[in-house]
Amino acid sequence: MRYSHLFTPLKFSHWQLNNRVIMGSMHTNLEESENGFEKLARFYQERVAGGVGLIITGGIAPNHSGALTAHQALMQTEQDAQNHKVVTHRVHQAGGLICMQILHAGRYGYHPNIVAPSAIQAPISPFLPAELTEIQIEQQIADFVNSAKLAQQAGYDGVEIMGSEGYLINQFLVARTNKRTDNWGGSFINRCRFALEIVSQIRQQLGDKFIIIYRLSMLDLVEQGSSIDEVVSLAKQIEQAGANILNSGIGWHEARIPTIAAMVPRATFTKMSKQIKQQVNIPVVTCNRINMPDTAEQVLAEGDADLISMARPFLADSDWINKAKNGQTHLINTCIACNQACLDHVFEGKLASCLVNPRAAHETELNFTLTAQPKKLAVVGAGPAGMAFSIYAAQRGHQVSLFEAQPRLGGQLNLAKQIPGKSEFYEMLRYFKNQLIENKVNIKLNHIATPADFNEFDEVIVATGVVPRQVDFPGADSDSVVSYLDILTGKTQPADAVAIIGAGGIGFDIAEYVCHFADKAENPIQVNIKPQDDSKVQQSGVLSAKETNLVDEFTDKWGIDLNLSVRSGLGKAKVEKSAKTIFLLQRKTDKVGAGLAKTTGWIHKMELKQQGVAMLSGVEYKKFDHQGLHINCNGEAQILPVKQVIVCAGQESLAELASQINDKPVHIIGGAYLANQLDAKNAIKQAAVLAAKI
Repeated sequence: MRYSHLFTPLKFSHWQLNNRVIMGSMHTNLEESENGFEKLARFYQERVAGGVGLIITGGIAPNHSGALTAHQALMQTEQDAQNHKVVTHRVHQAGGLICMQILHAGRYGYHPNIVAPSAIQAPISPFLPAELTEIQIEQQIADFVNSAKLAQQAGYDGVEIMGSEGYLINQFLVARTNKRTDNWGGSFINRCRFALEIVSQIRQQLGDKFIIIYRLSMLDLVEQGSSIDEVVSLAKQIEQAGANILNSGIGWHEARIPTIAAMVPRATFTKMSKQIKQQVNIPVVTCNRINMPDTAEQVLAEGDADLISMARPFLADSDWINKAKNGQTHLINTCIACNQACLDHVFEGKLASCLVNPRAAHETELNFTLTAQPKKLAVVGAGPAGMAFSIYAAQRGHQVSLFEAQPRLGGQLNLAKQIPGKSEFYEMLRYFKNQLIENKVNIKLNHIATPADFNEFDEVIVATGVVPRQVDFPGADSDSVVSYLDILTGKTQPADAVAIIGAGGIGFDIAEYVCHFADKAENPIQVNIKPQDDSKVQQSGVLSAKETNLVDEFTDKWGIDLNLSVRSGLGKAKVEKSAKTIFLLQRKTDKVGAGLAKTTGWIHKMELKQQGVAMLSGVEYKKFDHQGLHINCNGEAQILPVKQVIVCAGQESLAELASQINDKPVHIIGGAYLANQLDAKNAIKQAAVLAAKI
């Protein structure tokens, strides 16, 4: 078997798992939505049918003070347990195990009734927590135990105790957030008491046939966090207290270091779980940026962990396990770690989903059933929208032909994959190409479609994308004023000193690209990429497995000490500024980057600041000449001494073809429909919705 370690069964205590991958915790907001538990049941059921043996739910609070938001789902009453029974029943019916994560937010809660070991406000919450009294601490422990009892009553096979990521238990463990001088603070032994009492009391009261997973913070990445000796000591004590499995937690949520975003190399943090695995006798789980079977197999083969935890990859593809087992890794829809439809949605109060799989968490409403009336459909444009529609429509039984003017598939994805930190787009392209072949879509490359091509088709889908918007000021017609398209297609190389007009997502991407650009370099992105060929089935993964060649560079850049020779693993960042002079400009007076995504925008801003990029808002563009770009910045005249201006000022829809077709239904999707931004998430979702009903 290709993945012999991945598919070696694991026996622990009274249970056995058929493979070494578990579905890790991730909140979807389904728990709080209308008919949400029925939807959640279907969501988890499909993952078990896809091969997942053990699921850990999103975080459920044990009481109101522990809720992340005022409306978060609780496990506090008999009715709460009753609500969850449909979830556990469906999972068991499909042959899986499921554990409920008990998460107490502590000072991370986003409501006024939060509590913590000490009254210290978190930088990511506007509320000051109340300091728990000793009596209240005992009650919190009792609430954890009560929540576990109710979870058992609801049919859960066990619970995961969330002891990492900076939530309440983690807050007790470190001096950063625990300033107490009583029996719950001061010495490390006292600071551990809260975690140990929770685990030991749950074990004592629920028996040995109830799974207890403890999420251990192995790398805090904040000042005054845990030392390696403390992490190891706690791991051993948690094992003695009765835990069956130790899961990995990496980084507090307030840490200003990326841990799961796309720019984090694959399997960066597995070294931490390996250190713990060598010290305990129960299975240890590793996690973070493991999204393909080759990576998971290598992690297990090297002895870094006993189990792999993945959450977002099962949003991207519910059949991940079965495809890997059946030799269909090339058909896995890979998580690209963008966070756009999962974490960003959750933080906005929306349902979680997935950019590459908009059906995720919408299984009861978005389905691609076989049509009773197959049609001949012409799709024009092989970008994200066109490819996604073609695949979904073909799955429904329609006969689909895909026209593309360029010599290769992918559209704007071929630009996105070149941006440093976005190499996972190679996997997205691999998936789309293979699915087009698998679903027998007729692909016509190098073909500029005209109405004459559509005589034999029933309907036409126009997904022709966008063109860059032009700017208008004296000198804008200079050869040194170029578009982002000119730069990313290689038509023009970045100059040594550039001004970038437009500070949206594309502007930030271009700034990152220019920072790392090496003149005459064939590929400025340092990743191991296998060759591409649109004419045949692609490799099962186009990126290297663990990307070990990039981990040292990443950890040096962000000051991560994986050896924990310094407390909390928080070392000194080694940053080299870009050799290029770069100005990132926007007309709006808002702070530059204010419109970027919540969970990843701060990373992009920090990276550009590290590179020395100057970011200016409130800019008026006056003219460009031999002196540079003349601007007014908040009313002050300046001349930026640049040799080149790169325009990232938005896009315009390219949909003229639609107006030329008068004899049959025409549908416009993707950027051709709305060009306010290059948005693969909305383009793919729009394509899916249309394909489901056409």
